[in-house]
Amino acid sequence: MSAALDDAASLAAQLLARRWLPRSHPLVRRALIDTEVWTALGQRLAAVGLRVIDNLYADHISLAMLRPAEAAVFGETGLAANNNLDLPRDGVALLIVVWSLIVLPKRQRQVARADAKDAAGQNEMFATDKPVPSAASASGTLSYRSLLADFGNQLGKKMRLDSNLKLLERNGFIIRRGEDIAEGPLLDLLLDYDTLAPRILDGALADVLLRSTDSAAAPLLHDVIARARQPELAEPIEMLVSTAEAVSIDATHPNSEP
Repeated sequence: MSAALDDAASLAAQLLARRWLPRSHPLVRRALIDTEVWTALGQRLAAVGLRVIDNLYADHISLAMLRPAEAAVFGETGLAANNNLDLPRDGVALLIVVWSLIVLPKRQRQVARADAKDAAGQNEMFATDKPVPSAASASGTLSYRSLLADFGNQLGKKMRLDSNLKLLERNGFIIRRGEDIAEGPLLDLLLDYDTLAPRILDGALADVLLRSTDSAAAPLLHDVIARARQPELAEPIEMLVSTAEAVSIDATHPNSEP
């Protein structure tokens, strides 16, 4: 067996066991720059119905099922569900709120910093590739108290909010740091930005998010929404869940611990 296939097999096994790996991991770094390793990894995973999820704007990679494998694993009922993590309806709504308050501002910061680097490098005689700022450097945190004050009534009040935050943390979407909520390894991986962001920014859900008073997330999020559209009124919880139901939340091991 070739060295490339050995590396691919090792990386596949580690992803299955750990659910996600940082892009800084030696095998991940090699796979991202070595076409042979990356191709071998994809072939090995595809043989068992899996694929790699990689996002330039995220600091980790993970796994999800290929669409043909989902029917065999989850059946028709699972395919009709908005997630395969057994998140309750208000848990999905909370996930969309947290995603919007963390990922939308983070993406704006990353794009702005990348554009600034490009502009600064235009006068260079020999242009060089400018990497996108890492998620760790661009991702902000949410205040738990602000989240509870702004959205608690719509998301089941304190007891339900606390319960659902624990579910999101257990599944790798968030990290709790005392009173702060930070981006977890899977938040910007398992939800498709290209699908979800337009539904939020161009839809009535944006008006729900404008009520955020979080000192870190709200100013930039409000600016992003203002540029995208004029706010419209909506029923908060219904819009949150209907938006989430349009986006499949994939996970290899729905009930496993990180």
